[in-house]
Amino acid sequence: MSSSSQSDSLSRGHTAVITGAASGFGLEASRIAAARGMNVVMADVQADALEAAAASIRALGVEVLPFRIDVSKAAEVEALAAATVGRFGAPHFVFNNAGVGAGGLIWEHTLKDWEWVIGVNLMGVAHGVRVFTPLMLAAADADPGYRGHIVNTASMAGLLNAPNMGVYNVSKHAVVAMSETLYQDLALVSTQVHAHVLCPFFVPTGIHQSERNRPAEFADASLKPTRSQLIAQAMSDKAVTSGKVTAAEVAQFVFDAMDANRFYIYSHPKALASVQVRLDDVVQGRNPTDPFAAKPEIGQALRARLRGEA
Repeated sequence: MSSSSQSDSLSRGHTAVITGAASGFGLEASRIAAARGMNVVMADVQADALEAAAASIRALGVEVLPFRIDVSKAAEVEALAAATVGRFGAPHFVFNNAGVGAGGLIWEHTLKDWEWVIGVNLMGVAHGVRVFTPLMLAAADADPGYRGHIVNTASMAGLLNAPNMGVYNVSKHAVVAMSETLYQDLALVSTQVHAHVLCPFFVPTGIHQSERNRPAEFADASLKPTRSQLIAQAMSDKAVTSGKVTAAEVAQFVFDAMDANRFYIYSHPKALASVQVRLDDVVQGRNPTDPFAAKPEIGQALRARLRGEA
C-alpha cells in the first residue's frame, strides 16, 4: 500500500467508530478524534460509563453517537454499523478495541471462560472487520479522495505466550493473525483502506477488572476461582496498575501510526526483544525459552505459588 500523505490524515468531518470507548484506549482515542474535529461513534458494553464518556466527548464540541453494544453479538455490531451509516455515512476510522482479560492455567479455563473471552476479544474484532470493511471499500470506490483505517487491538500477548494466561494469549494471537491477513487482503484490492494492529504491553486501562462486565450467560456463581486464576488476577492487577505508559499516550501512538500508514503499533518497543527470542525458538526448532530466564526468582516464586509451596 502507498504511504499516506498529510492530506490523508483523519480530520474534521471524518467519522470514527470506537468500541470499548467508555474507558482506556477507546476513551482516549475518542478525545483525540474529537480534537481533530471528527464525528465520534462511541460503543461500549457498560451503559452508565458510556453515557458519561459520551457526554465528556460531546462537550469538546463534536457530534457524538453513543451506542451500547456487546461486540461478541454479530447482530449488535451490524446494528452499530447501520446506526453509523444512518447518522454520518461510512466511517474513516474503525477501532476494534473492546477486550477482556482472564488468566489461569490453560486447562482450568471453563467452557464459559473460553466462550466469553474468545467472543469478545476475537469474534468482536471479526464482526467489526466483517461488517465495516465492505462499507469502507464501497466509500473508497465512490470517492478517490476517501481514506479509511481499521485498527484492531491485540496485545504483546498476541506475539508472546506468557504462562498462566492461556485463553487471553490465544485470543490475541488470533487478532494479530486476523489483522495481518486483513492488511494483505486489503493490499490486493485497495490503496485507500488500510489495516493496523495495536500490541500494547501493560498499560493502566481497567482491563484487569474485566469481570465486572462478564454477562450472566458466561458466569457460573457456583464455581470458585482456582489457585492459578487468583494468582493470575493478582499479577494482572499489579502489572496493569503499575504501568508507566498511559492510555492517552497509546491512543496517540494509534493516530501517529494511521497518519504514517504504519501497520504495527507498540506501546513498549523494548518488549520486542522477547518476541525475537520466541521467533528464534520457532525458526531454530528449539523448545520455548523460559520466559523467566532473565529473572529466575520471579519464575521460582510463581512455581512455588502454583504448587502451593508459598
